[in-house]
Amino acid sequence: MTVTDPATTLRGRFAGQVLLPGEAGYDEAREVFNALIDRRPAVIARCASTADVVAAVEVARDHRLVVAVRGGGHSVAGLSTCDDGMLIDLSGLRTITVDPAARTARAGGGVLWGEFDAATQEHGLHTPGGRVTTTGIGGFTTGGGYGWTSSVYGLACDNLLSAEVVLADGKVVRASKDEHADLLWGLRGGGGNFGVVTEFEFRLHPLGPTVLAGLAMFPIERAPEVLRTWRDLADAAPDELATAVVVLTAPPEPFVPEELRGKQVLGMAAMYVGDADRGADVIQPLKDLGPAVDLIGPMPYTAFQAVTDPMAPWGVRSYWRGEYLRELGDDAIDTFLARATEVTALGAPLTQAIIFRIGQGIAAVPDGATAFSHRDARYLFHPICVWTDPADDSRMIAAGRAFAALMRPFGTGASYLNFTPEPDRVHDAYGDAAYTRLTALKDAYDPANLFHLNHNIRPSNGADS
Repeated sequence: MTVTDPATTLRGRFAGQVLLPGEAGYDEAREVFNALIDRRPAVIARCASTADVVAAVEVARDHRLVVAVRGGGHSVAGLSTCDDGMLIDLSGLRTITVDPAARTARAGGGVLWGEFDAATQEHGLHTPGGRVTTTGIGGFTTGGGYGWTSSVYGLACDNLLSAEVVLADGKVVRASKDEHADLLWGLRGGGGNFGVVTEFEFRLHPLGPTVLAGLAMFPIERAPEVLRTWRDLADAAPDELATAVVVLTAPPEPFVPEELRGKQVLGMAAMYVGDADRGADVIQPLKDLGPAVDLIGPMPYTAFQAVTDPMAPWGVRSYWRGEYLRELGDDAIDTFLARATEVTALGAPLTQAIIFRIGQGIAAVPDGATAFSHRDARYLFHPICVWTDPADDSRMIAAGRAFAALMRPFGTGASYLNFTPEPDRVHDAYGDAAYTRLTALKDAYDPANLFHLNHNIRPSNGADS
């Protein structure tokens, strides 16, 4: 009996590019956003079509290879690559089709949010998307997907109307409210546990192309006062106010006063989710706080979506967490600021600590309507530890974990998995009811756990792969 190796088998039925270790382009293709992750797949399948994805899934399954799926490569936990297995790269699936009359868009599994925003903004439309333009739509959406406009329009997964999915057995199905509705429920927050999504269909909403938005900065000495006032304003504001605060190191840019460059500051981001002309009264109380840097004004929505790109560069070492806060009391503010200034100093210039105001557009979706759970939080705490020297790995990861532990007494006990590398937080992200339902879904669609490089929902038979 002749045994054919996986790459040869795949090349015989593949329109895209198959890369092996040592071949030109392999090392570039295996790189991911987080440089802390350095893995070497046995085969990289750069798919050009859904048929290519089917071929890659079947070859990997038949040859008992570990499967990793890469959309944008932004998984901070490193779940979009693997050692010695099959990396299914969706970067060739980049088609975007917008139907402005129906206010829907279909996008391939390899589309990045910057590309999606550019296409939909041509029609004055959008859906809540990633705050960094190089983020892939796939993992972001199936993991929930908080965007700036989620305060009004919900999560990315709440706006997912249908999806084309390649299952573990190689079948291609369309999950929608009319067919495989159980699968659509799971894709709305259940991650990549059930198959490879090769096309997403989103609901779109009017916005832009100009919005009232931007960034502001305050000297760190003013942080206790400003953060308390920001909290009070955010608690009372309409959902149209999308806003966050962040402790960071001010960049050496011309718009930053010389005395603040390279110093810790309290930053603030804000956007009015609606007509820019109507947002002035909502945004003005934030501007009245008297920031040293005030860049809040009319700007393109696509520009605001890209505003944090310089703070999230590709190829640095990163450790993140995402923890929910039911409210933001004075004790939580004091704890946050004390630790944020310490951690930011450790990882200057890119380490930062963020608190997002969530808004009620997310809570408006009933618990249980999607796999995504714990919609009652008012704030999301998001420390981002960033460094470049591998010798600092243990120190920076420990700092991020300690920060999350200090803030946990103020939290809901739940975790946002798109920002979380630890596997022990998976059950906490869903709760008992949703987790039980997700397990049944896993049993139905992937009982052998072929798709386990994700925030894994193990099938009831306990299969690891």
